[in-house]
Amino acid sequence: MSMFRTLTIALAAATGLAGAASAQALDEVSFGTNWLAQAEHGGFYQAVADGTYEKHGLKVTIVQGGPQASNQALLMADKIQFYMSGNLILPFSAAEQDIPLIEVAAIFQKDPQIFMTHPDAPVEKFEDLAKLPTIFMGNEVFVTLFEWMKSEFPGFRDEQMKPYTFNPAPFIADPQSAQQGYATSEPFAVEQAAGWKPKVFLAADAGFSTYSTMIEAKSDFVAANKDLVQRFVDASIIGWYNYLYGDNAAANELIKADNPEMTDDQIAFSIQTMKDSGLLESAEALEQGIGCMTDARVKDFYDKMVAAGVVKADLDVTTIYTTEFVCKKVGMDLKK
Repeated sequence: MSMFRTLTIALAAATGLAGAASAQALDEVSFGTNWLAQAEHGGFYQAVADGTYEKHGLKVTIVQGGPQASNQALLMADKIQFYMSGNLILPFSAAEQDIPLIEVAAIFQKDPQIFMTHPDAPVEKFEDLAKLPTIFMGNEVFVTLFEWMKSEFPGFRDEQMKPYTFNPAPFIADPQSAQQGYATSEPFAVEQAAGWKPKVFLAADAGFSTYSTMIEAKSDFVAANKDLVQRFVDASIIGWYNYLYGDNAAANELIKADNPEMTDDQIAFSIQTMKDSGLLESAEALEQGIGCMTDARVKDFYDKMVAAGVVKADLDVTTIYTTEFVCKKVGMDLKK
């Protein structure tokens, strides 16, 4: 009996040590978002909440972005390992300046950038926005997306621009105006404030073909940690499928904990819009899975930005992305 008891204690101790070793074996990484927590980040929060990252050998900390955050600077300083990049224009700019950043997955196939109008405005398609005397937009949109609009469609002119201060009141008050926004956010805010649904025009559906919500890292980190990067990308993609089609309650609680101003109604609106607009699941992602990127798509958008005068010609844009970690149908079996 004494020998049996000794063996049992030894086995229990060994099991405890194995468990401790397993916990210690998790690779700790941080992922910085580019804005306050919201449903548009839901798949990453889902992978934390349901243990998907841990199943892939990772302990992931999400570092919330926002108006006072500098998460891309933290990436460059090696304080975080991954960053949520907005669209391809900034990586193109990084290539111009020889900044060693690389996109390893494109969670959104479509940029969620939209313009919206009053419901009775004489606008039926994207290019009809040129008819309006006023478009409220921020400087970043003015020097990128609007430059493309001017190069692609006749009638758009700089005089239409009025500053957008993230307050929809001027747009709501002016029936002959349009306003920039994200498909997942501003239309909901306008409906809540004005009591009517705006018409919504998604720039991506008019040919603004950039990827969005990309996973970005430093080039040397990716080269030295390919297995870790693959696990992070795979787990994030699985998190997104589970967020869109599974039980996302725990992830939404994490989102609201990070961003107490976020509401259940806003989250529900954003999720439905992401599905209805094909933000994550369209183009190659329909067959190859969320996160997919292709050389042809990056070149297409680069050529458009060169034609619009937004970025320089003759850049080697192959240095700012890799398709090595995506287009592998990961997680597609979870779609219900």
